[in-house]
Order: sequence, then structure tokens, then C-alpha cells
Amino acid sequence: MSEDAAHQHAMHDDGPSPHGGDGGISAASVWDERYRTKPRLWSGKPNPQLVREAGGLRPGKVLELGCGEGADAIWLAQQGWTVTAVDVSAVALERARSHELAELARESVQASEDNIASRISWQQADLEQWRPEGTYELVTSQFLHSQELDWRIPLRTAAAAVKPGGTLLVVGHHPDRLPPWGAGHMHADMFYTGDDLVRELGLGGPEWQLEVLTTRERPVTGPEGQEAIIADVVLRATRLP
Repeated sequence: MSEDAAHQHAMHDDGPSPHGGDGGISAASVWDERYRTKPRLWSGKPNPQLVREAGGLRPGKVLELGCGEGADAIWLAQQGWTVTAVDVSAVALERARSHELAELARESVQASEDNIASRISWQQADLEQWRPEGTYELVTSQFLHSQELDWRIPLRTAAAAVKPGGTLLVVGHHPDRLPPWGAGHMHADMFYTGDDLVRELGLGGPEWQLEVLTTRERPVTGPEGQEAIIADVVLRATRLP
């Protein structure tokens, strides 16, 4: 969601850290509390790399891992995709549903098989444990960075869920080009390079064709109005039939 990051990722992890009943940190509790600190955590606009890379694809079934407040899922539905949008935070998903309804109201559209209301399935799940049913024409993950989550686990799930002929799209913050105002709250192992993605997701084999593997710069504004140039890692790959 353009949400300079999509969900289970944190550019500044200075919020409270509730614990689960077993004494460990509950990712759902951490993220629910983080969302409660602001009425809206992200921008409400679809991520620009998603729009650029998925805008020309033929719509089908899409899985989004880490949907946050729903901007990417709503944009995909508006393009004709049937969306399964998954996030760890129930608070984020409640907002996502509300944003979906607000978008419908803005467009004065009644729920039917031909609009976004019937195209999005919102699901709450721990992305370290959750596994999808079936495969998808597109699987996308936008800025899935979090201290509470090893990115390799959900992104391997993402790659495995791409059907033959389908597309995997992963976008994240480059570890060498992070915003300076978050330096005290971020860990290097939360992030990845394009080469890291290819290696850890097994995308270098004959069953995959790399369509895009690059780093793109863009300007960002910090919480106190600071300005900086950061870089997005962008990977788009096709699973060969």
C-alpha cells in the first residue's frame, strides 16, 4: 500500500511490544498496538512499484502478503483482480475493510460481482505459519519488513504460491539506502538486496525467468519533515509453464 511499506514491516520500531501468553512477543499484538497509535499509518495510495509492474498484467487471482490498511489490495481489485489480502493485524484489516467501503461509497457503486466488494477476501494470519490454498496468477509482497518476522519465510511461501505462467512481485527497502531517521530502530537483517531474494527464494533455477531485478531511487519525507533519497529493491519473476 503505498504505504512506504506494506504491512508486517516497520521503519521505526519504537512502539510498545506486547507479549503473548507464552512470554514471547506476539507479532499480532505488536502490530495492532502500532496501528492504534495513529488513525492512519500509511498514505492510502497504492505502492508506485506495484502500479508500474502489475499495471500491464492480465488480471486473475492475486495473493498479497502484508496488506496493511488495504490500499494495494483495493487498487488491484479496481484493475479487475480477485484478491486474497493477508495481514497479521486485525486492526489493519478492519481499516482496510473500511477503506474499501469508503471507496465504494465514493464511486457510488453497489456491491455486486463486478466491483471491488466482491473481489477482496481479507484474511488475518501469522505469515510465519500461514499457507495459502491453491496458486495464483500474481503473488505480491510490498515492503514486508519487521523485527517480528524473518522475511525469508513468507517470501518463500509467496514464491511457492505462484502458478505456472504466473508472476512473483517483491518490493522492499534496499539495506544500503534506508532513511537516516530510522537508523536507531532498524536491523540490517530486516532487509534484502535483489541478489538475496534470488538466492533465498530459489529463483535462479530453470523454472523461473527473471523479468525485472533492479534498484530504483525515490524521494521520501520523514516524520519531522526531513527529506532523503532511498532505494527500492524490485523483483518481478515469471514461473515458467
